[in-house]
Amino acid sequence: MEQLRFDDRGLIPAVVQDSRTGQVLMLAYMNRESLQKTLDTGKTWFYSRSRGKLWNKGETSGNYQAVKHIAVDCDKDTLLILVEQGGVACHTGKMSCFHTDFHGKNFEYNPEPEHILEKIYSIVEDRNKNPKKDSYTNYLLDKGLDKILKKIGEESAEVIIGAKNSPREETVYEIADLIYHLTVLMYVKGIRYDDIFTELRKRHPGTCLD
Repeated sequence: MEQLRFDDRGLIPAVVQDSRTGQVLMLAYMNRESLQKTLDTGKTWFYSRSRGKLWNKGETSGNYQAVKHIAVDCDKDTLLILVEQGGVACHTGKMSCFHTDFHGKNFEYNPEPEHILEKIYSIVEDRNKNPKKDSYTNYLLDKGLDKILKKIGEESAEVIIGAKNSPREETVYEIADLIYHLTVLMYVKGIRYDDIFTELRKRHPGTCLD
C-alpha cells in the first residue's frame, strides 16, 4: 500500500477486467480505505468522486465482483483488478461500461479464442439469473438435467455422423453445438472451465495450458 502513488486527492484509478474472458469492464477510483476494504472482503470497493464516499460494487444491483487478483502498473499509479463478475458490470444493463465506440456506435467485445469458452459460460450463467423470453438456454435450464443429458447424447451422435458423412464445415458446426450443450451441463453441475483446464494441466504438464 505504501508504495502506491495516490494522486493529490488520495485517489488511484482502478481498471476492472473480467478474469475469465479478458473483457475490460469498468474504470473507477480507489482511496486507501476502499482498497483496504477490497483486500479485506474480496469484493471491489471504490471511492465515488461525485458523492464523496465509498461504494461497494453490486450493493444495489447484486452484481458483485469477486476479486481474483490485483496488479500494479510500472509507475505504481494505476491498479488492474481481475474479477469474477456477477451479472453485468454497467448500470445500463451492458456487460461492460465500454459498450460504445469512439464514433458513438455500439461496440461489442469479441473475446480472444482462449476466452470464448468462458464467454459462453457467462452467457449461460446470465440466462439463469436473468431469464429471457424464448431463450433456448432457459428452456434447457428449466427442463433440467435429464433433458440436457439427452441433448448431449443427440449432439454427440450428430458429431459422429457429421464427421463420417458430411463436409468439414458441417462437422465444425456440430462440434460447436456439442460444446455449447456441454457448457450448459457444466453450469448445472457447478463445474467451470477453470476446473477442466486444471485437469488438463495435470494430464499434460509443460504444455501451453500451463
